[in-house]
Amino acid sequence: MTLLTRGLNRRRVLQTGMAGIIGTGVAPMVFTQGAWAQEFCNNPTGDTVTIGLNLPLTGAYAEEGADEQKAYELAIAHLNGEGDGGLLNVLTPTALKGNGILGKKVGYVSSDSQTKSDVARAGATRMIERDGAIMITGGSSSGEAIAVQSLCQELGIIFMAGLTHSNDTTGKDKRRYGFRHFFNAYQSGIALGPVLGEQYGKARRAYHLTADYTWGWTQEESIKAATEALGWETVATVRTPLGSSDYSQYLTPILNSGADVLILNHYGLDMVNSLPQAVQFGLRDRQANGHQFEIVTPLISELMAKGAGEAVRGVFGTSNWHWNLQDPGSIAFTKSFGAAYGSPPSQAAHTAYVQMLLYADAVERAGTFYPPEVIKALEGHEFDGMGNGKTLYRAEDHQCMKSVLVVQGNAAPTSEFDVLNVVQEVDRETSTYDASIFGGELGPAEPAPMCA
Repeated sequence: MTLLTRGLNRRRVLQTGMAGIIGTGVAPMVFTQGAWAQEFCNNPTGDTVTIGLNLPLTGAYAEEGADEQKAYELAIAHLNGEGDGGLLNVLTPTALKGNGILGKKVGYVSSDSQTKSDVARAGATRMIERDGAIMITGGSSSGEAIAVQSLCQELGIIFMAGLTHSNDTTGKDKRRYGFRHFFNAYQSGIALGPVLGEQYGKARRAYHLTADYTWGWTQEESIKAATEALGWETVATVRTPLGSSDYSQYLTPILNSGADVLILNHYGLDMVNSLPQAVQFGLRDRQANGHQFEIVTPLISELMAKGAGEAVRGVFGTSNWHWNLQDPGSIAFTKSFGAAYGSPPSQAAHTAYVQMLLYADAVERAGTFYPPEVIKALEGHEFDGMGNGKTLYRAEDHQCMKSVLVVQGNAAPTSEFDVLNVVQEVDRETSTYDASIFGGELGPAEPAPMCA
């Protein structure tokens, strides 16, 4: 049986009416949960359920993708009742039982997105159409996330985004079938702006190097707004291709630009390359406009900080989560991940693990895999114990509202993992913003007529 024939058009059934259904001799179960069995894409009717992991295992964000894969595998093991249970033990409220999802063992298929949007979309399509994935998750590029989120909306498959930081993911490109736990560029600006003003003053001139795709654009826009509100002047904004290895042609003009702050809107391997090169160019040793020249990385992870080495010391940025937080959720996850893999988890690993649990919990609470009911269970859901304080999955845009961390490269690390210090935890109330400011429409919850 093909997906085309399996995907019953629910709208057509409802239009037929009760009389038509009764006339066939079929009981009118279309109005009960049991009737959803053949009405939506990839409904798991056996004893297992398949999740599709769409991961950048090659390309500029490959290191984040590898850590995400570890976290997804750990989450699946915990859902299936294996290991120490991890965050299943601290999530509140929770419907998870450690016996799979609705009693079905959780399995997975995976695809390498190569940190490319078109490859990510193609991989997700294969996992849905060929492998029967009921949910797609992953990604470490907002370009990937937006492309896959749009596909999942078309096919009626829920997408639980991995690492995506562009404002557009839950802004102009938001979708009913897409959900983001990770924070966004606007929230980075809210959190980081006051710290930069306090540390560097209000009479600065900033030069931006920006990854040339949706995340970089909105990160640049957000940090510009935050710093210009302080009184900073923006000297220049220069776009750089994703996946660059040599930034010398972009760094040279900064020397005579009159800038005294370089803002690197880069992530992953891009930042691991650009930050050390900026330091090697002598930018951090310069005096300009009567100030010590400074470098800022608005979004930074433990993996990036480790890769950048000594260059990251003293540099400010923001993070979604940090393994050394002392709340019960962070302690439990760090312990489980460390025992499994011998290293602390990154923020990419954390959000991947949490998204898997949140989907499973929503299905349990809904009592069905039927996507519109799972969406209802996620929208407006408030939970705690995941490491970010009390968190709200906001119904209006499917953006999680939670605390945001301002971090700084550790000037005196005690180990290879002790690379970032949390200097401020910005609470949920402060980091929350009006959902309407970025526009966009979620679209319908009713699943597509067919999934292929």
